[in-house]
Amino acid sequence: MNTPDAVQQEIAALAQQLDRLLETVRRLTEENRSLRHSQEQLTGERAGLMARNELARSRVEAMIQRLKSLESNG
Repeated sequence: MNTPDAVQQEIAALAQQLDRLLETVRRLTEENRSLRHSQEQLTGERAGLMARNELARSRVEAMIQRLKSLESNG
């Protein structure tokens, strides 16, 4: 049989555990928000880099075509 003191100690221990769990949830929620923000930024950067890469590729192909035409005309 549990004494009132034992019940109070168990309640106090459960309350501490609950506080720790709530703090963990808060911390993980903040970390998740931060990671999602970082992911959005990186996705945007990646899209920009892919666009710049495609533009550079197009310019190089155009230069190659001009060089080939100069070569065949010369």
